[in-house]
Amino acid sequence: MSGHYELGSHRFHSRLIVGSGKYDSFATQRAACEASGAELVTVALRRVPLDGPKQESVLGHLPEGATVLPNTAGCYTVEDAVATARLGRELFGHALVKLEVIGDERTLFPDTAATLEAARILVGEGFEVLPYITDDPVACQQLEALGCAAVMPLAAPIGSGLGIRNPANLRIILQTVEVPVVVDAGVGTASDAAVAMELGCTAILMNSGIAGAKDAVKMARAMRAAVEAGRLAYEAGRIPRRLYATASSPEEGIASF
Repeated sequence: MSGHYELGSHRFHSRLIVGSGKYDSFATQRAACEASGAELVTVALRRVPLDGPKQESVLGHLPEGATVLPNTAGCYTVEDAVATARLGRELFGHALVKLEVIGDERTLFPDTAATLEAARILVGEGFEVLPYITDDPVACQQLEALGCAAVMPLAAPIGSGLGIRNPANLRIILQTVEVPVVVDAGVGTASDAAVAMELGCTAILMNSGIAGAKDAVKMARAMRAAVEAGRLAYEAGRIPRRLYATASSPEEGIASF
C-alpha cells in the first residue's frame, strides 16, 4: 500500500484497520483479518474474557504479527474508559489506545465532553490516544490540542453501513488538523472506503462492514483493495469536475481534408 503513516510511536503501511468482533467464528475472524492485510486490529477489552485460556477468546485468533489496539468500547464514563485504557497498556505493553466514551446507547454516538476529559487524563499519563468522536471539526481540533495521536471521526453511526454521510465535515477536519484522520464507523462496502480515502483520510477503521457481510473474507479483500485504490487516487490527484465534455485527444495539429 502506498507509503507509510504513524500513529504515535507506531508506524504502519496498511491503511485499513479492522475490528475483531461480530464474526460468526474465530476461524472466520482470523481469515478475514488476514485477508484485509491489516497490521492493526482493535480489541474491545470489556467484551473479552481476560481470565480464561487465550485460545477461547479473540486474542488467540489474531493474524501473526498484528499489533493489538485495545479500545474502551462499552464505556459510558470517563472513569471506566480511563481504567480500561490502563488495563490495555498492562496487557499489551504499549501506550496506543482507541478511546471511546459513549453518550447514547441507541446510536452509540460519543459523549464529546467526556471524551475530551478522558483524553486529557490519558495523554497526561503518556498514552497515545486515538479518540472516537463525531465528525465535528471543533472537537477534533480540541483533541489535537490536548495531544492526541490522531482523531477518529465517525462517518455514520456504528454498524449502520450508511457510508460517508457528511464529506464536507471530513474535508474541514482534514484541513484544520495536522494529526492523522482515521475514519471510524459507518463504512458499509468497498465504495464507501474508497470515498473516504479519496478525500485524503489517513486510514479507515471498520468492523461491521466486514464481519457482517455474507462472505466476510471476500469483503475483507474488497475493503483492502478499495482502501489501496482510494489512497492511490488521492495521491494521483483527480481531474477537475467540468460541466461540459473535454476531448480526450488534443485538437491541435489535426490534419484537414
